[in-house]
Amino acid sequence: MMRFDGQTPDDIALRLAHIAWEAGRVLLGMENALVDKRIKDDGTPTTDADLAAEELIIRRLNEAWHGVPVVAEETSSTAQTDDYFFLVDPLDGTGDFIRGTGEYSVNIALIRGNRPMAAVVAAPAMGSIWIAGEAARLSTLPNGGDTDFDWREAKVRPAPEKDLVALVSRRHGDIATEACLSVLSIGTRRMTSSALKFCLIASGEADIYVRCGPTMEWDTAAGDHILTCAGGSVVGPGGAPLTYGHEDKGYRNGPFAAIGDTALAPRLDLPVSASAA
Repeated sequence: MMRFDGQTPDDIALRLAHIAWEAGRVLLGMENALVDKRIKDDGTPTTDADLAAEELIIRRLNEAWHGVPVVAEETSSTAQTDDYFFLVDPLDGTGDFIRGTGEYSVNIALIRGNRPMAAVVAAPAMGSIWIAGEAARLSTLPNGGDTDFDWREAKVRPAPEKDLVALVSRRHGDIATEACLSVLSIGTRRMTSSALKFCLIASGEADIYVRCGPTMEWDTAAGDHILTCAGGSVVGPGGAPLTYGHEDKGYRNGPFAAIGDTALAPRLDLPVSASAA
């Protein structure tokens, strides 16, 4: 198996950035086409664009790191893990892709053990990309054939005393999430889709994102690592970090909170299990 000898987490993250950028160009090319939407067994939509982006990502990951398992939403969601493995969501926010809001992302994370070590979240339609190895960085996406990124540091902000900015999903609100947010001084609720929520907190544009409903590991791993490297954290019930590679759970997450200022963590009271969709 190809291991990662001589490659730092930052080196790996840069390689992942190019793969996500290439997948993003595939998605952009298909965004205005007639979308062939299908509903999967779990009730979520998928399109030919999801499949095309995933095929490209898996091919590029295999070229770069042959033999490292890839757990991906569309075609290898039941793959088995190893000491190292990738978690891939080729099109996070398929509903937004279909509706043309632009708030969708490409998420790729390399997991070592049960935590991410390198990750990328690319937002092709918004022209933004975030990566993290040892450090979290963001850049605008190159145009055309240009492949030069303009990386700068991504860093969380201290939580204000009041009027926190909470990011909420457009279609995934639930009573348990509202109960968690009610103990905080929320001034603004900003609707945002996909893994962009983690990245906006990592960039200091918001303070918290709570999700008590069901999510999958490929939805969160990349954003988790970027936010953690930017100085924030993603915690489950009891304040422990999320862990990954739970094949026995079908790669499902429990409730979690993504926070920029880790001082907010003790004030949260997350339920032990995820609420119904």
